[in-house]
Parts: sequence; C-alpha cells; structure tokens
Amino acid sequence: MIELRDEIFEETVLKSELPVMVDFSATWCGPCKKVAPIVEKIGEDYAGKVVVVKCDVEDCPDTAAKFGIMNIPTVLYFKGGQVVDKNVGAAPERVFVEKLEKLL
Repeated sequence: MIELRDEIFEETVLKSELPVMVDFSATWCGPCKKVAPIVEKIGEDYAGKVVVVKCDVEDCPDTAAKFGIMNIPTVLYFKGGQVVDKNVGAAPERVFVEKLEKLL
C-alpha cells in the first residue's frame, strides 16, 4: 500500500489511469485502526485493478483540507482524477468492496 504525502498526491491519485481508493486516517484514531486491515486486504485483492493508498491526515494536511476531510476514517474513491464516492467512518469490508466494484 502506498503511503501518500501532499507532494505525490496529484501524481499518485489524480493522474492514475486506474480507480483509486484513498484511506484518510491517523495513527491515534481507534476506528482507523479497525479499517486499516480491511483497506490493506482490499489493496491485495484488487492489485492491478485499483490503486489503494493511505493518507495520514497529519502527514497530508493540505490534501486533507483540500478534500474537506473533517472526520476520520474517511475513504474517498477517485476515477479519472475526480472524487466519485466516499465513505465516512468504520464499515465492514463489503461496503468498501461494493463502492469499488462500481468503479470497475
């Protein structure tokens, strides 16, 4: 899984030819810790079909602000450089997978 920084967000996410799932989180966030293994598994399961990245809001403050991230975890789904869906808060794996499947 790619760990994003503000400097590589545009190249990694907005210019990606594949759909991108971005997990905005923080190391101190309890619900984020529950979502992290789900996101990692999805990254493995969808390798080559979807780019899955993690964005710690403390390491990417400009990106988090740009996309209005007010609560974490927040997962944004990008296609063609645009946000096309999102999920706020912890959720079961099937919720994330259903949203991803719509992008393929």
